[in-house]
Amino acid sequence: MSELRRERDRSAAPVKGPIDRLGDALKPDGEPVEIPDIRQSDLEPYVGLRYLSKLFKLMGVILGLLLVAEIVTGVVAQGSAAIPTLLGEASRLIVLAGLLWGVGDLAILLIDVGHDVRAARILLARQTHAVAGAPKREPANGAGTPTSTPPASGPV
Repeated sequence: MSELRRERDRSAAPVKGPIDRLGDALKPDGEPVEIPDIRQSDLEPYVGLRYLSKLFKLMGVILGLLLVAEIVTGVVAQGSAAIPTLLGEASRLIVLAGLLWGVGDLAILLIDVGHDVRAARILLARQTHAVAGAPKREPANGAGTPTSTPPASGPV
């Protein structure tokens, strides 16, 4: 009996991760999503802008590391005589690194603006589709219906 349990414990069932537990919900179908009256470009993500944002932020971090290396090299090589020169260089590199970081944040902001524009387009397309496809209704108070038709005038 104990041998059977040991064999069963060795051949444990594979642990399922979150994607396996969700089944086919997250797996791509291979075909693009089709939504009536919505362009396919409105559904595509902004991958390029996200990479651009990461690139600018990485360049800002590299400039920060360059600043630290320049300060260490200047102090080791010339001592305290290098401080006035290093202050000018440090301020220039800090401003440039901050500017690059800000441009990276602006790219993220452009992504958010694009998502808002996409949502507005989808909402407008749905509203247009709903209004164009809906049957015309009469007002509830009867204001749009004629009460009587005028008699036809013709030769007597």
